[in-house]
Amino acid sequence: MREFIYFSSKASTTGNFKDLKDAGRMDIVCHFVINSFFVSNAIRPEVRLHLIFYGQPDPPRHIILEINEKNKEFVSKKDVAGLIKKMLYKYKRGQRTEVFDSCFIERKNFLEVVNDLKKEGKEIYLLDLKGESLRNVKSDLKEAVFVLGDHEGIPKQEKKEIEKIAKMISLGKVMYFASQSLTILQNELDLRAN
Repeated sequence: MREFIYFSSKASTTGNFKDLKDAGRMDIVCHFVINSFFVSNAIRPEVRLHLIFYGQPDPPRHIILEINEKNKEFVSKKDVAGLIKKMLYKYKRGQRTEVFDSCFIERKNFLEVVNDLKKEGKEIYLLDLKGESLRNVKSDLKEAVFVLGDHEGIPKQEKKEIEKIAKMISLGKVMYFASQSLTILQNELDLRAN
C-alpha cells in the first residue's frame, strides 16, 4: 500500500470554515487529497493518506483516508473540502472515530503518527532538497511512507526528530508544491510497479 503523510501547520482543526484559504490553506490540502487518490477517470487503489493539521482552534488532528468500494461515493473529487469538513465535525475528544469506512479522525500529533508507522515496520522517507535523489533509492518502496509538508514545511523540532528515523530523499533541485511533489512520487512508484 502506498502511504503518505501531509503535515499542515495552519489547516483548520474544526469543520467550521467557509473559505478554503482562510481555513489555513485548506485549498492546498484539497489538491493534495485529489493527487493522492485520483487519476484520469479512475481512483488509485491501495493508497492511505494521513493528514495532520496543527491549525486553530484545537490542534492537532490526524485524519486517515482510504478509498475503497464501500466509501467511494463519500470521497468525491468534486467535494474534497466537504469530506474534510465532515471528518473534522465528527471528531470526538479522546476517541479514534471512523467517519466512513476506512476513514478516521483522532487527536494525534505528527511525531506520534510517524513513530507508530515506524513501529509497524514501515520505511519512512522525508522529502527534502538535501536528501538523496529518489531515482537513486534502491528499495522497492512498497512498504514506504512518504512525509511531505505544506508551504511552510515541517517545523524544525519535529524535523530534527524525524531525521533520526527517516531517510531523506529529494525530487531534485527544484522546490515543487506539495501536490506536485506527490504527483512526481506517484509517477515514480507507478514506473517501479510496472
